[in-house]
Amino acid sequence: MKRPKLRKASKRMSCSKRYKIQKKVREHNRKLKKEAKRKGVKKPSKKDPGVPNSAPFKEEVLREAEQRRLQIEEEKARKKQAIKDERAQKRKKEKEAASEEAEPKAKKACQEEKHPDKNSKKFLCSQLNRVIDAADVVIEVLDARDPLGCRCPQLEEAVLQRAGNKKLLLVLTKIDLVPKANVEQWIQRLQQEFPVVAFKASLQISHRTANKRLRFRASNEILDQSRGAACFGNSVLKELFISYAASKQGDSTFRVAVVGFPNVGKSSLINSLKGSSVCTAGVKRGITKSVQEVRILNNVNLLDSPGILACTSNPAASLALRSLQVEEGEEGVQEAVGTLLKQCDKTQVILQYNVADYRDAAEFLTLLAKKRGLLRKGGIPNLAQAASVFLDDWTGAKLSYHCKALDDNSLPIYMTDTVVTEMWNGLDRNKLERGNENTLSSVKFPNQASSISFISKGPTAGLLVVSDITKQEQRPTEKKPQKNDPEPKGTAETNTDEPEKVAPQEKTKHVHFKSVPVDISLSTGATDDAYDFNTDFI
Repeated sequence: MKRPKLRKASKRMSCSKRYKIQKKVREHNRKLKKEAKRKGVKKPSKKDPGVPNSAPFKEEVLREAEQRRLQIEEEKARKKQAIKDERAQKRKKEKEAASEEAEPKAKKACQEEKHPDKNSKKFLCSQLNRVIDAADVVIEVLDARDPLGCRCPQLEEAVLQRAGNKKLLLVLTKIDLVPKANVEQWIQRLQQEFPVVAFKASLQISHRTANKRLRFRASNEILDQSRGAACFGNSVLKELFISYAASKQGDSTFRVAVVGFPNVGKSSLINSLKGSSVCTAGVKRGITKSVQEVRILNNVNLLDSPGILACTSNPAASLALRSLQVEEGEEGVQEAVGTLLKQCDKTQVILQYNVADYRDAAEFLTLLAKKRGLLRKGGIPNLAQAASVFLDDWTGAKLSYHCKALDDNSLPIYMTDTVVTEMWNGLDRNKLERGNENTLSSVKFPNQASSISFISKGPTAGLLVVSDITKQEQRPTEKKPQKNDPEPKGTAETNTDEPEKVAPQEKTKHVHFKSVPVDISLSTGATDDAYDFNTDFI
């Protein structure tokens, strides 16, 4: 007997029941989302599967992806910072406009005299000129790692042209970071123009007196005197000051100005001569903002001055080392690092920082950040912090690099044989050379192989006059022709009713392609490899 078929229940339902079910499902899902939002539970994001191990050139692909991601993040950060700077500048302009309208001119000028802006370039230039005018002898401090790049021709010329027959003296600082042979070559080269003193400042000066430290050094026989505790060359400088002061007529105080670019060691030199920390010194540029007078002998005072402002027309490498643009945010630290790396031997940089081979500045900063542990959230290398650390090494008294001394014996334009004789007048040259030899014999110098060779860009142009700053800040604008202006020579008279004709060189430049004759005798039938553009291949 055939088994009867069982009838399946129908899945059809009424519309009202289906709508109720859908409504309950929506309410349930809404309740779950609300509960998850209250607890802070986020929807798990899809994980990047990454590059498989079997893929060829996996390391290169990962490296390119990492660099591309870092570039995108840097671009976003740069745009965000540009928006912030633009808003801050806009608010500043609005406040200045409102204050100018509210305050009278006489009251505003009086307030500027009483409370000048110590960060302004005009104030820094005025302080520097004030120091030069008040001094009897001017010391130009030069970093021994790049003495030629630390020289400012505008400063030297201004000192020589000032009234009172001012003396100019060169002091080579940070000699313990340069090979001994290189220091000797630079001393011989610079002594052809001005007296030169080799100096090594003490990096462990506190507010205690020098006598206590001397007793501590005498009790510690194993102390390495070349590392930071000891100071060399101070006795030579003090003897020079005494000889200069003796030649001066009168019982007035003898003043010595200490000038130079930022981070060459001006404040450290004064602290070492004084024997205590009287001037603020540090790796950051532009710490000294105003003039400070320090007495080191009975009738000898030292004048500390702000750093010389570097002209914007200098090479990028000179600005990266001696300009305040990096500290003020006008120039990116990563661009400055890239500029300095181009002037160095790549192999020596790799050995100095103990990193792997790199292709560009971004990869070098990535390796340096991983080496020093400069990481952000998620293990991302902090390139900006690594660039700041690199610049601190180059401007501070830590990294050893040197520049080759020039063999050129020609004098600058503002120097003559008479000026050279006058600078050496009243000084015992043999005694100064013996003092430098004693200093060099006491300092422990680095090895030639452990020092990075650096290509100097020559003397750095500086700003000493306020008018030079205003000329640089003003952008060159084209002067529109006026009716009363005289017509230039060599041009024909033109009708004023006709529209002005634009000169060919003033028009927008376009790219022009030179036509090349084509041999039309060749056809697709003659050559098998030619492509027929009249045929559609699908």
